[in-house]
Amino acid sequence: MTLRQNQIRAILALSGWAALAATALPAATPARWIPVLLYVSLGPGLALLYPQPPALRPGARLEALALAAPLSLSFGALVSTCLFLVHGFSATAFLVALAAFSTVACAFPGLPLPAATPGAVERTKRVRREEG
Repeated sequence: MTLRQNQIRAILALSGWAALAATALPAATPARWIPVLLYVSLGPGLALLYPQPPALRPGARLEALALAAPLSLSFGALVSTCLFLVHGFSATAFLVALAAFSTVACAFPGLPLPAATPGAVERTKRVRREEG
């Protein structure tokens, strides 16, 4: 991985902890709910999907962004349901679980996208020489 990819993955890993820290701000201020909302709706999904191979077709990047929100929200629903079932739900416990998951997910390669299949990657054509 390149240095830039490592920096982006570090930012993704720290974004959950920054959202958790934002909950210490006074209630009902935009500085409190905007980071939490952005992180819960995009953070875990982006941590799962990034990085992707650099030679993807242009639509694959948009696909990754479009897939990040449903993945994040689905994982958030799963975590909140588990916390409710064990009678331990709180905003802090919810964000800690999501932040820990994102931090661990950033240590692994991104999940492959359907648009990142070998047939979808743009390749240069090779000219074969025929012996004759």
